[in-house]
Formats: sequence, C-alpha cells, structure tokens
Amino acid sequence: MSQELAQAVDRCLDGDQTAMVELVERYRSQVFGLCYRMLTQRQDAEDMTQETFLRVFRNLHRWDRTRPFEPWLLAIAGNRCRTLLSTRKRRPVATDLVDHLPDERPDQAPADHLAEEVHLALGRMREEYRQAFLLFHDQQLSYVEIAASLDCPVGTAKTWVHRARRELADHLCERGAVERPEGSAAKESESQEPAMRATQE
Repeated sequence: MSQELAQAVDRCLDGDQTAMVELVERYRSQVFGLCYRMLTQRQDAEDMTQETFLRVFRNLHRWDRTRPFEPWLLAIAGNRCRTLLSTRKRRPVATDLVDHLPDERPDQAPADHLAEEVHLALGRMREEYRQAFLLFHDQQLSYVEIAASLDCPVGTAKTWVHRARRELADHLCERGAVERPEGSAAKESESQEPAMRATQE
C-alpha cells in the first residue's frame, strides 16, 4: 500500500470529509465502470456506485492493510451488483443502449455494432463469469486479486474468466459480429480448458 493511500485512509477514518471526497474521485470511474458493465443500466450503476462507497466508508476500519485496497473495493462493488441482480425483476438487457441506437442498421458503424453485441453478451452471462471477466479485462486485476475479490480459489477465477471469454466469442460468432476461424469447433471440449487457461497466464 502506498504511503499516500495509507494517509488518505487514515484521514477518512478520522472523519475528514475532504479525504472522503478525494477517495471517491480517485476510484469512482473504476467502480462505476464495473457496476455499469455488470448491471447494463446506467441508473442502477449510479445507485450501486453510491452504495459501494457508503459501504466502503462504513467498513473502512475492517480493511486489512496487508492486502491491496483496490480488489477489496471492487469486491464490495461486485457484491452490491450481485445483490441487486438477485433481487430485481429481470429487465431487458441493454435497454438504454438500444434506445439510443439509430433505427437503420446500415448506418451504424461496425465498431458500434460490435460494442452493442459485447454489451448484450455480458448481460446474459452468469454473474460470476461476468464479474471475473470484467475484473480481469476492465480493471486489469491479476487472477490472485480476482480470487480474493470474489472469495474463490485462484483456479476457479481462471476458469470463470476463460468461460466468459468463450461465451463472448460464441455469442459474437452466432450473431455475425465476428467470423469464426475456419476449422474451429463451435465449442471446445472441457479437456482443452486447462491448456487454454495456462496460455492466458
């Protein structure tokens, strides 16, 4: 832990409002990004971002300073999102995004189409796969940090990230957003997973 972060945390624990604001500003974009990608709804992401920081400040005294702060923070954000997903009635995925898309598909840039399909695929994944995938690719956490955030073995974190990648690739191919390489099977056998996971490390 950096000296700067340690001092900021100490000031927050002392009730320094300025330090709290600075901590929020420092990590808000990361927390909101994770929440938005997990929930696919901007307002829900805003609400869960706010809830995350409320919980962080309420439990800051419990944070283990021997462990990195960021995975602990993102774990709280992920748990808030998972709680919301388990309690709210399932809504259409990516409603906000679709509402703002042009009516005529030919006028839409290919990059926008791909981004939409990625968004849809993430919204349909199992929560654990999606969260592990986003922590690895968006937040660039290591497998060890992901495992700590999701409270699971490192091997499980690797498996979730790999399966999320595979589901995303299958979705994009099925929807025609990308072309499946010639000669590749529609699905990989489970026996291939350990080797493929090893190449990702």
